[in-house]
Amino acid sequence: MAEKSQIAYSRKIVWEHLSNQEKDSTLELGEDFKRFIKRAKTERETINLIREFAENNGYKSIDKITELLRPGDRVYQEIRGKALVMAIMGQRPLIEGANIIGAHVDSPRLDLKVHPLFEDNGLALLKTHYYGGIKKYQWLSMPLALHGIVIRSDGLKISICLGEDENDPVLTITDILPHLAKDQMDKKVNEAFPGENLNALCGSLPIENFDLKEKVKETILEILNRHYGIIEEDLMSAELELVPAIPPRDVGLDRSLIGAYGQDDRVCAYGLLMAMSGVERPVNTAIAIFADKEEIGSVGNTGMQSNFFANFMAELLGQNNAQYNDLMLRRAMRLSRALSADVNAAVDPGFEKVMEKNNAARLGCGLVITKYTGAGGKKGANDAHAEFMAWVRKVFNEHQVIWQTGELGKVDQGGGGTIAYMLANYGMNVVDCGVALLGMHSPFEVSHKADIYMMYRGYQAFFNS
Repeated sequence: MAEKSQIAYSRKIVWEHLSNQEKDSTLELGEDFKRFIKRAKTERETINLIREFAENNGYKSIDKITELLRPGDRVYQEIRGKALVMAIMGQRPLIEGANIIGAHVDSPRLDLKVHPLFEDNGLALLKTHYYGGIKKYQWLSMPLALHGIVIRSDGLKISICLGEDENDPVLTITDILPHLAKDQMDKKVNEAFPGENLNALCGSLPIENFDLKEKVKETILEILNRHYGIIEEDLMSAELELVPAIPPRDVGLDRSLIGAYGQDDRVCAYGLLMAMSGVERPVNTAIAIFADKEEIGSVGNTGMQSNFFANFMAELLGQNNAQYNDLMLRRAMRLSRALSADVNAAVDPGFEKVMEKNNAARLGCGLVITKYTGAGGKKGANDAHAEFMAWVRKVFNEHQVIWQTGELGKVDQGGGGTIAYMLANYGMNVVDCGVALLGMHSPFEVSHKADIYMMYRGYQAFFNS
């Protein structure tokens, strides 16, 4: 009998293959990620942190550059405060293609409506419209913080962050007591919690004015005016979000896991940002994309369906070639290689039946390569080519990056999408690649510290390949 020349693929438990020094690095990275995710609870806050990182690490706004870009030069472009692209120029001409990794910085949440404030039964409440795919019941009976901006009629931008400090008040959406919940419990979950009922409690004290009908609402307006200088009409030009008022925490007695809101997809955005910090003079230009609106289809002028990334590439090419033309842009895009940095679902012992175990990701087993996402018959999937899968696998293996493959549930169970197919529209090779999560899209998602460490290592290897 011939000897086996191949070793069958099997998942590795990352922790068992780390040196003591690497274990220390894993834990240190976990602590740094918790500090990041604590401050990055909205897309605007995340982009502010990324821009701050860029400017502190030698990146210059491409809108202010006039000289030719050279290998090792660092540039970035911010898009309307909600998306950002950064690049480190490579030794090869950009027309030969770039190594690109794209993550998204928006997460499921509750947005305040344009006319949010009302009074009912002596209580002041705020009407919301949920953003992205959520289980609505998970957002009831928990402390919520208010984040965002308000643009006054005089153009002044007011930033609001209320509920994160332990001395701040919080908001909450109340649920009915179980003693009276018979009708609610007889309904299907998606019918028992109507979206229009996700109204956040924000006050109960009446203002001392006997001529007003909605006295509690007036109290809230008076507080908003006193603290922020805004009036009710200003709420029409506001972007205010309700997010969990819960700080990131270690999960487990061994502190191996991290629980936090917004890890889809800010955990990958963090890994991407850290990977860029280890790139100096790459062979191919290294580009990091931090996009908005992925959770609602990547629409709008800050989402990947817009032209902001192509515009950035055109700017880079134009800075390097006085004879720039559209063909150069198309060629640079087609010859590029990309990772769509997004999360996948880990096997949950409580819900094993929705996963096909041979092809499902597991916490603690490293970076997850996802050949295709989509739903049903791969609808909406990029479905990476075998040749590119082999190249990515080779890069990770050569750099001792522990990886696994993942699939988003059983074939007929459901599914989801990423920005991969939008990058592929430019002709480049793309595959999804990120970490696995438990409780994805919940107010408290769980990741593994060792997976975050391998994600950082993998993204850096991709840039430096």
